[in-house]
Amino acid sequence: MTTDFTAYVNLASRALGAGVVAANDEWFAEKENLLRAEPPVFAPHTFGPRGQIMDGWETRRRRGPSAAHPHPEPNAHDWAIVRLGVPGIVRGVVIDTAFFTGNHPPGASVEAAAVPGTPSVEELLDPAVVWTTIVARTELKGDTAHPFEVDAERRFTHVRLNIFPDGGVARLRVHGEAVPDPAWLDGLTVDLAAQEFGGVAEAASDRYFSSPHNLNAPGRSRVMGEGWETRRRRDDGHDWVRLRLVGRAELLGAELDIDNYLGNAPGWVALAGSDAGVDPDVWFELLPRTRVQPDTRHRFRFTDAPPVTHVRIEIFPDGGVARLRLPGRLTEAALTALRERLPGAGPA
Repeated sequence: MTTDFTAYVNLASRALGAGVVAANDEWFAEKENLLRAEPPVFAPHTFGPRGQIMDGWETRRRRGPSAAHPHPEPNAHDWAIVRLGVPGIVRGVVIDTAFFTGNHPPGASVEAAAVPGTPSVEELLDPAVVWTTIVARTELKGDTAHPFEVDAERRFTHVRLNIFPDGGVARLRVHGEAVPDPAWLDGLTVDLAAQEFGGVAEAASDRYFSSPHNLNAPGRSRVMGEGWETRRRRDDGHDWVRLRLVGRAELLGAELDIDNYLGNAPGWVALAGSDAGVDPDVWFELLPRTRVQPDTRHRFRFTDAPPVTHVRIEIFPDGGVARLRLPGRLTEAALTALRERLPGAGPA
């Protein structure tokens, strides 16, 4: 397990389709704020009908059962259930209480469940659903991002954030490895580098202006900052990103999107492939060094490309790339490996 679990994709990203499907209380601030992609913000002295407007999820103050016992019971808590954008193995969770001071929960825990299909809220709340604790009840501080590593080698579809006894949380991030259902990949041509299927940007020469993880993010970039951009090179080298595909695959082509990069587009791009099952140190050409145009989407077909597990995009000499799509088909051996990793998987 990597010590920096935030290098894994955020399985609770709205861009991947995650959503907060239920919460027992959201009196002061809406549960949907938990998954907002933007960092939390705060504007003092901005009040609505229910008090100070907060960028997060905030519940009302809990009370005890009687005047003799005005404080909440020790295990009293509020909760919110999140449907992950893609099912996966959770490697870490970040509970961020940014700007919540005096109204943050003093404790929290996180549970996870694997529920096939598209369950309703009622089905998720069924006592028969098995919830596994992935972050035990722990202390929280105000205005702080709390990272928690998770060690649970299981595929989950939903997580539940519990706060003790009440209060506000700005953001929830659930980082991990997407684990696709082989049934959706068998015989289909899909983007084998996509985050939603388990593709990962493993390494990069430079990430000065923006992350290489944007390369295989869903959708098209809206602005320059949503792609991968390197600093200006002052030497004779070039920049690159290495991506691990969902599994060993036969690629049919590549779509390279330079969207939003104008004065900072690369001049040329090349693609190389590697089959880690044969020799991870051997790289072969998929696309020779090719001129690309600013703010343009480029498509290239491959002919008889050897099977690959990894692809390296190289840009000359530097610049920005918004997205890289690698359509292809998994080999039968790769599908078998996925089935063995996920026995009895159904659509999720």
